[in-house]
Amino acid sequence: MDIVLDNVGKRYRFDWIFRKVNYQFKSGHKYAITGPNGSGKSTFLKVLCGYLTPSKGKVQFQQGGETVSIEDVYRSMSYSAPYIELIEEFSLYEALRFHLRFKKMYDDLSIEQLIDLSELKKSRNKEIRYFSSGMKQRVKLLLSICSETEVLLLDEPTTNLDQDGAEWYQKMMKLYGRDRLVIVASNVEADFHFCTERLSISDFKKK
Repeated sequence: MDIVLDNVGKRYRFDWIFRKVNYQFKSGHKYAITGPNGSGKSTFLKVLCGYLTPSKGKVQFQQGGETVSIEDVYRSMSYSAPYIELIEEFSLYEALRFHLRFKKMYDDLSIEQLIDLSELKKSRNKEIRYFSSGMKQRVKLLLSICSETEVLLLDEPTTNLDQDGAEWYQKMMKLYGRDRLVIVASNVEADFHFCTERLSISDFKKK
């Protein structure tokens, strides 16, 4: 799937977060979105996935030469961000079982295989409300990276992860980040070192 931006801009009240963006994110490529904290990287990702409507311009989703409707885009996308909430009353096992009702996993991974991949096997029956912030971040990344989708959007993926967690993220991206459109918003080089194309959100703050 390609994401095509035609003169796209987003503003809050009178302040433009970004504007006049004309760009095509191509299937199979890896992109990093960088910029200072508070510059609008997360807002940009939300516009890219259709969660937010641009204030100006158009975002189009194209697959095999055909336009994909905004109502169907979610089927082809996975999104992970620290601010996305998990259902905390679920155990890890229940959260994975629930997710599998909506998304197919790469290699038809089973719940037990996903738990093994998460390296959280001892917590399989623990309610997520009792997970540390780092454990929750692992679950969010696991669900997004392992979902068999054409597009993977990651907002500050190593937030709340320790060194072991950051290395785990790198391993997961090597396993399941290939051959898909990946867009990473972050200022941490380790988050997006595999990205061949980099865009600064500051370049889109045109007057």
